[in-house]
Amino acid sequence: MKNSDNNSSLDSRINQTLKNVQGLLKGRSIPGKVLLTRRADPPEDLSLRSSTFGRSFSENDAGTSDQMDMSKEAEAEGTSKQQNNNMTTNKLKPTNSNVEITSKEVQKSVMGARATDSARVMKFTKELSGSTVTLEKLRELAWSGVPPYMRPNIWRLLLGYASPNSDRREGVLRRKRLEYLDCVAQFYDIPDTERSDDEVNMLRQISVDCPRTVPDVIFFQQEQVQKSLERILYTWAIRHPASGYVQGINDLATPFLVVFLSEHLEGDIHKWSISDLSPDKISNVEADCYWCLSKLLDGMQDHYTFAQPGIQRLVFKLKELVNRIDEPVSRHMEEQGLEFLQFAFRWFNCLLIREIPFHLVTRLWDTYLAEGDALPDFLVYIFASFLLTWSEELQKLDFQELVMFLQHLPTQNWTHQELEMVLSRAFMWHSMFNNSPSHLAS
Repeated sequence: MKNSDNNSSLDSRINQTLKNVQGLLKGRSIPGKVLLTRRADPPEDLSLRSSTFGRSFSENDAGTSDQMDMSKEAEAEGTSKQQNNNMTTNKLKPTNSNVEITSKEVQKSVMGARATDSARVMKFTKELSGSTVTLEKLRELAWSGVPPYMRPNIWRLLLGYASPNSDRREGVLRRKRLEYLDCVAQFYDIPDTERSDDEVNMLRQISVDCPRTVPDVIFFQQEQVQKSLERILYTWAIRHPASGYVQGINDLATPFLVVFLSEHLEGDIHKWSISDLSPDKISNVEADCYWCLSKLLDGMQDHYTFAQPGIQRLVFKLKELVNRIDEPVSRHMEEQGLEFLQFAFRWFNCLLIREIPFHLVTRLWDTYLAEGDALPDFLVYIFASFLLTWSEELQKLDFQELVMFLQHLPTQNWTHQELEMVLSRAFMWHSMFNNSPSHLAS
């Protein structure tokens, strides 16, 4: 009976979110088309090659993302039918409630979404097959998730590492990969006697942090994987002296490493062995990780400079946004003396990698990378949505319990469904508040 009540409550919350977002976005084009429904059945197999990163990638990650790509026609049809019901109630049987109407629309959308799986993949294929990729169109598609086997190429394009021009793409990648090898030879493959004391200390810190990176995924405990991470991080730090290496950047390299290795290793990540690859392939993967990490961090440089002012600024914005969206939670946390910096600093520093199961990280990063230069500000909305997932629970906890809860969030059993709900709310709140100049005013 308790499980039935919980399921009913979850259905009600999802239906309400669907209603809110549909109402908000009537008549607007939707960047990325956010997930608005739950998937009732697993997607049909598209017979596409994909790597399986843990349980979420066991079939086809595109299927999970594809449910978000409901056609505008289907959405318009649902909205139109609801409006017609209101105008012609004397001709139709009355429904019990708006929730019931929405529930039927959800069921219809889910049924229709399965049919769009292959169509969604075709949209990606069409966009990538042209002589020049239109990045805005690619961002719109990628926001809702990227099929795993396409992810390496799409991430390179979204970050501006690979050229949108197909004729120049391979040449640019070849040149950048050689440049990375030169950097490794110049900065990493040298004796400590040729390094300054600061550089020796930095390399030592990186070598300590690498074995601690994503400790619950066995793959990252392989010595060769840790060596690759070490080379990438040290080379990046030497070439970015304004920040140098900061703990947390090691986490940010891991999604890139996994995605680019997926071009060469198949199956479950827990069964991968990097020693199966040739040195040339490993160096190419490292180079792609290095340049993509560099591109990502170029857009948030002040997050990792002295005192990390960029992160402090975003934590303040998060506090103000939560206060506007859920004042009871904000007031309770303030009454308990809990500062947002005590838990949210790590969220911004590691971009939630330590807060959710690793098998969901690459899907989350599809949205991150699709946001482009707007990512830092959009993180505020994602993290507000993430925090308020537990709105009711948070209001029942005292200071010590709040600290413990927020340091060990109950996300270990999360699937794509929970993550997509977080992204849906974030998009909705961003659409509501971001263009209001004083929405975060004290």
